[in-house]
Amino acid sequence: MSAIPAIWLLVAAAGAQQDWPRFRGSNGSGVSEAVGLPAEFGPSKNVLWKTNVPFGRSSPVIAAGRIFLTASEDKELITMALDAASGRVLWRRQIQRPRTTPIFKHNDAASPTPASDGDNVYAFFPDLGLVSFSAEGKERWRLPLGPFNTFYGLAASPVLAGGLVLQICDARVAPFLIAVDAATGKVRWRVDRSETRFEGYATPVLWTPGNAPRQVIVLGANRLDAYAVETGERMWWMRGLGAFPVGSPVTGNDTVLFTTFGSDAPMGPTFEDWLKKDKDGDGRVSRDEAQFEEFGAIDANNDGYMDRQEWDRLRSSSVGDYGLIALRLGGSGDLPQSSVAWRNKKTYDSISTPLIYQNVFYLVRSVGIIASMDPATGEVYKIDRTKEAMETYYSSPVAADGKVFFVGESGKVTVLKAGRNWEILAVNDLGEQCWATPAVAAGRIFIRTRTAVFGFASK
Repeated sequence: MSAIPAIWLLVAAAGAQQDWPRFRGSNGSGVSEAVGLPAEFGPSKNVLWKTNVPFGRSSPVIAAGRIFLTASEDKELITMALDAASGRVLWRRQIQRPRTTPIFKHNDAASPTPASDGDNVYAFFPDLGLVSFSAEGKERWRLPLGPFNTFYGLAASPVLAGGLVLQICDARVAPFLIAVDAATGKVRWRVDRSETRFEGYATPVLWTPGNAPRQVIVLGANRLDAYAVETGERMWWMRGLGAFPVGSPVTGNDTVLFTTFGSDAPMGPTFEDWLKKDKDGDGRVSRDEAQFEEFGAIDANNDGYMDRQEWDRLRSSSVGDYGLIALRLGGSGDLPQSSVAWRNKKTYDSISTPLIYQNVFYLVRSVGIIASMDPATGEVYKIDRTKEAMETYYSSPVAADGKVFFVGESGKVTVLKAGRNWEILAVNDLGEQCWATPAVAAGRIFIRTRTAVFGFASK
């Protein structure tokens, strides 16, 4: 009798290893134990299936043989399930969005990636809040959140931990972290994050310090915080960081590594320089006078004007400890600078989430510069360029089967042979724009482009 439960535990564990249940898989690591992945693939090579889907920048996740993803069309917020083996659409659920928040053109209404425990799926839409469906597509609950005051829009994805759904909502006004009961959608706790100075877009990661309770690590504008998962109590924090956190943290060997954008001195022109555009002499600069595409990031009160206080606040927010930072885990309270194991202000990118695979740290910068480093010391092993994919990278790298995959904005996928002195095995062209991070499971890699999801495998 005792052997039967043990067998089923082994089966369940094997199945979990084949899942990719949240943004960048298990704890956001970007790493899978899958084997047999192809190095060469495309619309006509090693493709198992292709399924057209509505537009969305969120990434696919995989649980219990299903692919879950979100999208939007007109006034509808969409959650979908596909069969991972065939690509067949199992179900599609639409919710009428209660509002349409204007956001920057490089974001959209379905940027956050859903999460799944295999039995249910959990999605966050900034124009709605949190919503949960069963694996068969039945709505279980929804929790309205917002509206949010942002310019670029929210993008952080939900994280499952111990029966809770954790969601970071770092808007520029009234930011917060919330924990919701995964079974009922009831709020278990909510903590204010007014210490952050601007918007944040990074998805949290989990960390368990020895036998102590599990923590959730949140990268925000100008700070890094850790909270107790069960209670929301803030356990430790690091201040003085740069702004605009986009790439998510990664953990390894009791260290958390992350990137932030920043500078050693205030960036951009002074307010006096802006006033040269002030045609009516009112001491402010209007949207029309500025002729600046990202004017809304400055205009915090949305009155159509930039004043000195707004500009100086944004300009100074970039000043702080920036670049690639490795922080030793295990401290408490306000962490001193001595907690930093190493930093690198040159070899980093603040958009794409980095990767630790087989004890090598990988990151990609715009125009296709790929670097490998020692995650313990920051020593740079190799920096080179993928000459066939010299473009912007919004997708984050993933790894499995001794390979590392980088997806560029145009849909070119660079595949590396993993190692300190990595080699390029192939550069594949999907022929369509791509912002989503791939999902990997059961010997297959799944990639979402502007209009479709592809399933690739070695035939």
